[in-house]
Amino acid sequence: MYTHEKQVIQAGKGVAQAKSAVVLLHGRGSSAQGILSLQHHLQFTDAAIVAPQATNNTWYPHSFMAPVDQNQPALDSALARIDEVFAELATQGMPAEQVYLVGFSQGACLALEYAARHARRYRGIVAFTGGLIGATLDHTAYLGDFDETPVLITAGDHDAHVPLARIEESAAILRQLGAQVTMEIYPGKPHSISADETLLANTLIFR
Repeated sequence: MYTHEKQVIQAGKGVAQAKSAVVLLHGRGSSAQGILSLQHHLQFTDAAIVAPQATNNTWYPHSFMAPVDQNQPALDSALARIDEVFAELATQGMPAEQVYLVGFSQGACLALEYAARHARRYRGIVAFTGGLIGATLDHTAYLGDFDETPVLITAGDHDAHVPLARIEESAAILRQLGAQVTMEIYPGKPHSISADETLLANTLIFR
């Protein structure tokens, strides 16, 4: 059985002292420690920061555009891992509506997939280069109501890993579930997080 490691890196304030929490999801081949560097660029004021670590630095083995069953059981394990993080935050008095969900690349895809399968009010969602997961999207898997949760999705216009058409399709589904989605596409942007993207995230989500 494929299960993700329980390692979680925490930074910022303790949950009991924090006004909000930020769950950071790293990309393929990166790490929880690596994604924590975003705290120096995003305005996580008075926030507890939680970054779970994927087994072997990968949340699921194949492209996010592969058929879902090809990424199993790793994908279900990864989604369950995030659910455990939210449940643990809730037991410490931090409900989902006070939690930001932020990811890059594979972590951004996972963040959007988790949120769409558990649509509810979040403090905010940021997907730096990501989209919903699967060769085709199963709309019946996406349930709930985001209750106007602000969502930011950013990417380059010709990203090698995340097609623009999938980003647009994902944004449409999130809007149907009640999210307030901003999609910002940057001409020629490489597969990384730019200063323009973090500035926009600070303006729209972490203001």
